[in-house]
Amino acid sequence: MLTSAIQTERPERGALIAQARRQWIEGDDGAGRLPAPIEPWITRSWQRCLGAGRRPHDSVDFDPVSRARLREVRDRNHRLVEAAQPVMAHLSRTLADTRYFPILTDAQGLVVDVGTLPDLTQSDERRALDLARVGVDLSESRVGTTAIGAALAEQQPVWLHRGEHFFDVTSVYSCAGAPLFGPQGECVGMLDLTGVNEQERPELVHLAAMSARSIENALVQQHRCALLLHLAWPGYSVGPEAMGLVALDAEGHVTGTNACARQMLHRPLLREPGPLHASDLFAVPLNMLFDAARRDDVAIEVPLWSGLRVRARVQRGGRAVTDDGEQAARPSLREVEGEMIRRAVDDAMGNVAEAARALGISRATVYRKLWQARRQPPG
Repeated sequence: MLTSAIQTERPERGALIAQARRQWIEGDDGAGRLPAPIEPWITRSWQRCLGAGRRPHDSVDFDPVSRARLREVRDRNHRLVEAAQPVMAHLSRTLADTRYFPILTDAQGLVVDVGTLPDLTQSDERRALDLARVGVDLSESRVGTTAIGAALAEQQPVWLHRGEHFFDVTSVYSCAGAPLFGPQGECVGMLDLTGVNEQERPELVHLAAMSARSIENALVQQHRCALLLHLAWPGYSVGPEAMGLVALDAEGHVTGTNACARQMLHRPLLREPGPLHASDLFAVPLNMLFDAARRDDVAIEVPLWSGLRVRARVQRGGRAVTDDGEQAARPSLREVEGEMIRRAVDDAMGNVAEAARALGISRATVYRKLWQARRQPPG
């Protein structure tokens, strides 16, 4: 059957970016053409750069901050760097066959850690090292429109390719970025995946966002608390990055949460006037949660005041304070092993055989280790 449909080829990405730059930066009205389809947050960043008196052909200074400020930045962000180290290592491995590499910054856009650089040509390695140095200021006010500045300004994951950067000198980069939020819900930095003269890979936004959630979870888990609640919806097995985390002090006040918990509980949690208490969230006595931690329960169902229920695995705070206000001892090898087995059984919704298969051990070993863990006296 013959058809007369006319196929219209979608313009190349580079042509769309060039059209957008002419319209938004150079002031070309396009003689009646429709505006180039480009993300609004990019044009907002371009307009901020223009408003600051910058032009695309200006030079960009990649010099690091002073040694005194660098020491202060390192001291202030040592917990962030510590929490991010495993994730940065995983990212370097994931990106090994590409020309992308991870960068970690603080909330002001100062680089605080860098992952392994890929194999690059000499000229591209120089461009990578412009960015990939601890102490370099990559904020929007210093280097214009980048995924780093945009993620911090918009507080959402972003993707930026070549000419979408404001300055000509930064148009060799392509980057994905995701903001990082601390246990108090405040922005503490951002994670960036940057490539030099590399093809566009917008799927890296998902990798950046997922990795950022892992870093945020590590920040909550290293947070000083008496109890740490791992929350999920009953009947659903989720990975660590999709688990809600709520940290409580010895009196039951909320001292830290991750983004997933804030979404699950539909509360600002730490942004209310005055400290929020566990009894404001969960329709159970506080001592029930402490009892669950002492008994090493696999999981308990906890009702919310909304009428919904969550599945909660309750553990004593990993970094410090018990319900008696004393310093908690570091977990023993047996406790760590028992925790891994309990988590596997929890993820398998109580199915010991499935948990044993996932761990590569026998069902008898799972039962024995759980029994030993239950006999272990509280730390």
